[in-house]
Amino acid sequence: MTMEVSVKREVSYLSALLEQCRQDNPVEMDWLQELSNHARGIAQELAIPTTKDEEWRFTDLSPLMQVTFEAAVAVDTSTLDISPVVLPEAVNSRLVFVNGIYAPELSSLAGLPEGVFVGNLAELPSEYQSRIADYLGKQQGATDVFTLLNTAGLTDVAVIWLPRNTEVTVPIHLLFVSMADGVPRLFQPRCLVVAEAGSQLSLVEEYWQGQEENSAQGVYLTNSVTEVWVGENARVTHIRVDGESNQAFHVGKSAIAQARNSFYSCHGVAFGGRLSRHTLEVFQMGEGTETILNGLTAISEQQLADTHSAVMLNHPN
Repeated sequence: MTMEVSVKREVSYLSALLEQCRQDNPVEMDWLQELSNHARGIAQELAIPTTKDEEWRFTDLSPLMQVTFEAAVAVDTSTLDISPVVLPEAVNSRLVFVNGIYAPELSSLAGLPEGVFVGNLAELPSEYQSRIADYLGKQQGATDVFTLLNTAGLTDVAVIWLPRNTEVTVPIHLLFVSMADGVPRLFQPRCLVVAEAGSQLSLVEEYWQGQEENSAQGVYLTNSVTEVWVGENARVTHIRVDGESNQAFHVGKSAIAQARNSFYSCHGVAFGGRLSRHTLEVFQMGEGTETILNGLTAISEQQLADTHSAVMLNHPN
């Protein structure tokens, strides 16, 4: 009986989060709405994982389920100072989202080479609009609970797209800012990176709580998903920084697809969050791939950080 009550609790909690996604999901693109609805339909049959689930045995989500989260809302960014996290190397190659909403007034993209697209869905050039549905939400492993939750609430996407044989010599800084307003909020950033054959880039994906003092912000949940497609002979260096508030919960997913003879490296740094979990999955789509995974965690007191990584080698290397 106790187990039955517990399972019902994990199911009902996920249902409540899905309901918040519904409130914040004004999708205009038909294919995106279909993707969102499909994810919602699968998620409705699932539950929040517990330590009895093998892949979550080191991450106890019971503190998360003690909080009732509400949908993200737009905030006034006029007083937001991002200077503490501005990267000098990426001063003109920075894309900023605040509470999951694109913030063009804080972004600066003048330093990117011609043909490279960095922006959100609304700005996506027509030549990519017909192709994005082939990539977004199409990574393997897209049916875990939190990825489905993110997709169910999908309204916008940070998109980085490099054409064939294009090299970006400056790092691209993708900054996701979380600004709490006294109400526990659910933020669900989504990022899609397409590095076509022969292209090269370095990406800094950073989650920041909007204040220099790491405990200044309140309670919130960031549930992020980043999909990276590394084309044949392409090279992607990926730096991921979790600098969330020490009161926040952070659940992040990075799904990487590597084509033949491609290179991908991930350098994950985690020092924020009351509870943070990063799932990193690399899928080998062709032979001769090279993959480097590094991680650094710096936490204290009651903080918990868990990195769960897997590399699926399906071809000769």
